[in-house]
Amino acid sequence: MNYRVMVTGAAGQLGYDVVKTFQAEGHQVLACDKNQMDITDQQQCTDMITTFRPHIIIHCAAYTAVDQAEVDEDTAYAINASGTRNIAVAAEKVKAKLVYISTDYVFDGSGSTPYREYDVTNPQSVYGKSKLAGERLVQSFCTQWFIIRTSWVFGIYGSNFVKTMLALMETRPQLQVVHDQQGSPTYTVDLARFIHILSLSEKYGIYHASNSGTCTWYEFAEAIKEEANKQSGFEPAAELTPCTTDQFPRPAPRPAYSVMDHLAIRTNGLEPLRPWREALITFLKELSVQQKD
Repeated sequence: MNYRVMVTGAAGQLGYDVVKTFQAEGHQVLACDKNQMDITDQQQCTDMITTFRPHIIIHCAAYTAVDQAEVDEDTAYAINASGTRNIAVAAEKVKAKLVYISTDYVFDGSGSTPYREYDVTNPQSVYGKSKLAGERLVQSFCTQWFIIRTSWVFGIYGSNFVKTMLALMETRPQLQVVHDQQGSPTYTVDLARFIHILSLSEKYGIYHASNSGTCTWYEFAEAIKEEANKQSGFEPAAELTPCTTDQFPRPAPRPAYSVMDHLAIRTNGLEPLRPWREALITFLKELSVQQKD
């Protein structure tokens, strides 16, 4: 069956691949970016959603400037909390399923074992707090919801750690990369496919979705360098050295440990996302093709 699917934040890194995935599967997709729909405007959300009457809404739109959120709290909450409420209320009016994309930042990162979906949340940053507020509003206003927490996202569209590292490695002789933050990278193509499969089901609830395996940012950077060197078109030569978070102070606190356990994926009989290094290799090939075009 083909569905009417609305994607918010469609011009963003994940939104772009979500639109592509659903269109490839033959669904009728309404791709909305802020130019098409301001999610902070409740009337506009209601009008767009009641007119299109989607079966599924994938809510990727978010305020993601983690450091900026510390000084721009009102905007972060207007988008991540109030904007999400506007989508949730309108989704319920048309009986649409709602998929809300959340983050590993809802945890404080002080743990040492992978976070499960129902572990106690304790966000330390304004970004994390505003995204958790969004989760709660989805649960309050919707009857058919999926909350997907993800982490360390990279994709072909938009800026991300992989692209930044490649650019820096080709222009700088040495690079320091944080080695005391651990998590799981997530390839947008793999995440978009998971969103597609999950949204067609009725296995509602909270999910942790990232590529399998864990690493530190330094280990991630090392893998980027190694795999890029195996492919034509990339010649990253920078020497990488590990450093601590304290050596790179940022306005917003980062979780030291944000590895997420994929308990809900396993218990619902769903396919886990492939290992992150395999996903990285695929991404670098995709990037190489794009740069040649």
